[in-house]
Amino acid sequence: MATIKFTVNGTARSVETEPERPLLEVLREDLGLTGTKYGCGEGQCGACTVLLDGRPTLSCITPAREVQGRKVTTIEGLAANGKLHPVQQAFVEESAMQCGYCTPGMVLRTVSLLERNPNPTDGEIIEGLNGHLCRCNGYHRIVAAVRRAAVLAGKQS
Repeated sequence: MATIKFTVNGTARSVETEPERPLLEVLREDLGLTGTKYGCGEGQCGACTVLLDGRPTLSCITPAREVQGRKVTTIEGLAANGKLHPVQQAFVEESAMQCGYCTPGMVLRTVSLLERNPNPTDGEIIEGLNGHLCRCNGYHRIVAAVRRAAVLAGKQS
């Protein structure tokens, strides 16, 4: 067992756990942050994506020890002051979800994409979300949501 100290959604946290335990389990089971989803358990579907120091990270294959002293953002950490993040708002407005299982990972990957490229082309959106699986096949709506998110985020700047 080890004490892992890190920041989650802006709050300092400390968890006593096995260092090799997946971050996904720590977030869901120890911290009650169930927005991050278990999909494949192998880092192939993207459902478990969180932002680790601002970079998309697959939490199902990331050992807890790797977050020591770092910042983790989950889907629960995006909305602020009762207002959805522009990417969340765009996904709602474009109905870019059916079952919603892939949505948290897609949203967090989109946040990272738009921070690097505030006005991506459709090709860049598809490339940026490559590896994220939507079992409902809502890809056209997801691309539309990313386009809308770029516009919404631009209005906030």
